[in-house]
Formats: sequence, structure tokens, C-alpha cells
Amino acid sequence: MPIRHSILALAVVCLWALNMIVIKLGVAEIPPMLMCALRFILVSALVVPFTRFPLGRLHGVLLVSLTFGSLHFGALFVALQSAEAGTSAVIIQLGAPIATLLACLFLREPLGAMRLAGLAISVLGIAILAAGPTLPGLAPFALLVVSATAWAVTNLIIKAMPDVGPMAMMGWSSLFATPQLLLASWLVESDRWNMVPLAGWNGWFSVVYSAIGSSIVGYGVWYWLLRRHSINAVVPYSMLNPLLAVLFGIVLIGDDPSPVKMIGALVMVLGVALILRRRDAALPDTA
Repeated sequence: MPIRHSILALAVVCLWALNMIVIKLGVAEIPPMLMCALRFILVSALVVPFTRFPLGRLHGVLLVSLTFGSLHFGALFVALQSAEAGTSAVIIQLGAPIATLLACLFLREPLGAMRLAGLAISVLGIAILAAGPTLPGLAPFALLVVSATAWAVTNLIIKAMPDVGPMAMMGWSSLFATPQLLLASWLVESDRWNMVPLAGWNGWFSVVYSAIGSSIVGYGVWYWLLRRHSINAVVPYSMLNPLLAVLFGIVLIGDDPSPVKMIGALVMVLGVALILRRRDAALPDTA
């Protein structure tokens, strides 16, 4: 890619890595599922008026609103209440090996030696993280695995709908995910809704940044690059996301600079890189 396009790709990955930090700060001031709903309200308000999709794909868009909107982002926001941002970014990378396994099982895609090695290395990365002090507790870890699995399932759904543009999918799935998250928040977080009027800079900046910076600008530029360059030229940049999230977490919010965490992150990224080497990723990132 031209150097200016490489800089754009790096800028997008930085936006996504910072998004983990921003969400971590935001959910301390706004209940996580309610904050996720507010993010989607803003995304849909800015995108839906300018996009359309075939009505025959309504069921698919609704399904993505559940898997990618409510389950992936909802579980991620809740997990970040008690899990480190950098460690969470690494664990979320499990979505790539899970997506590979699902594609082999349901789409009959061949696994191959390279992907098999990548799967094994990814699992090793998680095992290394487990030996360190920053692995989250059972509940947030389970939520992060749910989030990664929902991202993987979303890949399969989107692969079956090539006639729905990425921005249309983002905007309309956000619109349909909003009532799901508002209902979930009302059921389990309504006792904390009084946090919203008291939310400060971190809470409201998190909503705006997550919606505009990470989603609209980040994905908009990313798919602009994908339309002009091959998958293999663009997607490898996304491998920097968990490493940058770990570094930003250490520098900006004082996450534990554990060497075990850094080694686990590097091993996990190596495994995911092998998995994606010959694989078209419908959703390159999870933030």
C-alpha cells in the first residue's frame, strides 16, 4: 500500500485499541449495557438515514443486531467493568480461532496445517495469560469468551450476505440492537440508571468516541482501504490491536505491566496471524 494508506491503517488500529481504554473508563460512570445502547443510538442516528439494505435480508440484519450488537458488544462492555482493558483485548482475539472452527464445521472450509498451528498457538497464548496475574475472574472471562464467540458467529452470518454493505449493516444492526440492550439494561441495571445524570467527561466521551471514532470513522476508513487493496495487504495491521491496547492500558490507565501478559499477547497475536494468513475476515476487529 502507499505510505499514506499504511498510515491510515495504523491510525484505525490505534482508534480501536484506544476504544478498549475509553470503554473501560466509561463503564465506571454509566452502566455498561445502557452505555452500549447509547453508543448504538448515536451510530444509528448518524448512519441509518444515509443507508439502505435489501428487505429480503431483514432477518439477517436482525440476527447480526443480536450477535454483534447485543452479545458481542454487550458482553464486552459488561466484562470491562472488572477486567483489564489490555488483557480483554487479547482474550477477544479468540474470535479468530473460534470463527475458523465454525467455518470448518458449518461451511466445510478446510482447516489445513497453517490454521491448525495457529489454533494451537492461540490456545497457548491464553494458557500463558492464565499463568499471569492479570487474567480476569471466571465471570468476566466467560463474558469475554461469549463476546469473542458472538463475533465469530457474526462473521459467518455476514459472509452469507455479501449484498449488504458494511456501513448499512453497521447502522441498521445498531438500530435494531438498541431496544434489545435497553431492555436488558432495564432488567438488570435499572437500579443504577441514576448514574447517568451524574456521569462526567469519561462517561459521555466514551459514548461519543465508541460510536464515532471507533465505529463510524474506524470501520469507514477500514472498509475504504479494503475496497482499494487486497485483504492480505490490510488485515495484518489489525494484529497490532491487542498489543497496542495492552501498551495503552499500561501507559494511560496504569494496567499491570506484567511480562507474562506481554508474552501471552505476543503468542496470541502470532497464532491469530497464522489463522488469518489465508482467510478473508468479514469483520477485522471487535472494538
